[in-house]
Amino acid sequence: MKQDPIVKFDSVVKRFGNFVAVERADFEIAKGEFLAIMGSSGCGKTTTLRMLAGLEDPTEGDIYLDGQKVNGRPTWERDTPMVWQSLALFPFLTVQENVEFSLKMRGVGRRVRRERARKWLDKMQITEFADRNINQLSGGQRQRVALARSLVTEPKILLLDEPLSALDAHLKVRMQAVLSNLQKDLGITFVYVTHSLSEAFSMADRVVIMSRGRIEQIGAPEEIYHKPHNRFVAEFLGSANIFEGVLRDKPNGRWRTEVAGGQTLLDGASVSGRTAGQRISFIVGAENMDLHATGNEAEGLSATVVGEEFVGASAILFLETETGQELKVQKSHAELRAFDTHPGARLRVSWKPESCHVLPGE
Repeated sequence: MKQDPIVKFDSVVKRFGNFVAVERADFEIAKGEFLAIMGSSGCGKTTTLRMLAGLEDPTEGDIYLDGQKVNGRPTWERDTPMVWQSLALFPFLTVQENVEFSLKMRGVGRRVRRERARKWLDKMQITEFADRNINQLSGGQRQRVALARSLVTEPKILLLDEPLSALDAHLKVRMQAVLSNLQKDLGITFVYVTHSLSEAFSMADRVVIMSRGRIEQIGAPEEIYHKPHNRFVAEFLGSANIFEGVLRDKPNGRWRTEVAGGQTLLDGASVSGRTAGQRISFIVGAENMDLHATGNEAEGLSATVVGEEFVGASAILFLETETGQELKVQKSHAELRAFDTHPGARLRVSWKPESCHVLPGE
């Protein structure tokens, strides 16, 4: 039996004057889910979070928490604490006093709030810093204090607004593990706003991708990565090659498709409902592209190497076709050593029909 959602956005619109910050948001968040909302600056993700927190009211539509409409209800009545990008810790209080603060505002007695604060300091592995001032802590330690302060009231839902943006790269990875494990252990619903693809895809159960106030796609990270709904999502992810072509004929159940500079085959099932002569857009992941020496003219598209990017155990080769199509090919270093990959070198690039994903929104 499906559980009722802990959060529901029902046709929510937010305007600031004539500017539409959020346009007709309709989605639900399940209890115990880790939901990430992401997009570029100005896409509406933080406004969406602020409406959930009670810091902004919707212009139209309704927001529900645990089945209760909360439009107009002040933030202190919602029990939706937020971990801010700036952390917003009090520099004039000790670590212990920062964590106790929200309990003190609720009238919890001194002994009880000290015990509960100590419990969360222990959970976050920062008990040894209890009597220190905030300015004596590292960035990662401050992050843990902010989390302890938000979780000490044991809320059902925690809101996080780009909480890792100020951390160094190695600290971000460590804090991602802390947040992910903490959310799973506690079973608390996390709503996490970020512009970082790696943060959202490594931690979240589902991801919401927004653009210009609109929700472009909601789904599991793997689903969004392999099957983006439209060109915007594919370009935002940045990991796929986007092609435009014209369907020509369908030999052996596969569509022969003409693209700039050559032809390719598309799996018939992925092009259902289309007819010959129609234009179509599809993507192929950089990891699904194949390289060939220039002597094999039957394979794929001819392209010139533009550059190469090191990404750990593999590398991304950037190429450009004669028609100006930019291509990305991701291979292991050993695979790339079989080819001349210096800038200006000529190679051919191909892909298998089953590696293509047709963009349904195009």
